[in-house]
Amino acid sequence: MMNPQRRDTLLMLAGLPALSLPALAADDESSTYDQDTVLSAAVDFFGNGAAGIAKVIEKAFKDQGRPNGYIKGEEGSAALTVGLRYGEGTLQTKAGGSAKVFWAGPSIGFDAGANAAKVFTLVYKLPNVGAIYRRYPGVDGSFYYVGGVGINYQRANGVTLAPIRLGVGLRAGASVGYLHYRREKSFNPF
Repeated sequence: MMNPQRRDTLLMLAGLPALSLPALAADDESSTYDQDTVLSAAVDFFGNGAAGIAKVIEKAFKDQGRPNGYIKGEEGSAALTVGLRYGEGTLQTKAGGSAKVFWAGPSIGFDAGANAAKVFTLVYKLPNVGAIYRRYPGVDGSFYYVGGVGINYQRANGVTLAPIRLGVGLRAGASVGYLHYRREKSFNPF
């Protein structure tokens, strides 16, 4: 991350006013959530009985840093080599924006079973609320059982999503696919 003083000096040397560019500090503390705030929101969402949530959030912070948003939602999925996943939730950003979000997507791999899950998705480097609406490819390797917790990462155009799933059901395997995040509900996974 560029030091703001250095940025202003470079802009001055280039003959550009410092106010003409947006702040380059996208990961600063004022625009991102700290680990305690995220953990508190996740525990409120999943409930106190969600064992393993703290360790999963700690891993996400270690891997990705501080998120600037999160999505609280629910989803269902099923697979027998080819799978489908559908969900809906609400995006909340540190900057104060929020929006309803629906997602659906296909997957293929060594994957079988079905599950219903509460999903708490950490959102990293989202420039604005509207930027969430797109396809996010990802790899999912999970073992769901009654009360199971899973996480994977999805990336597109510099934005990373880290869905944390607390599932009920039985789903085992690994797959590749994508989730298409939309403004409106659709049964078309593509």
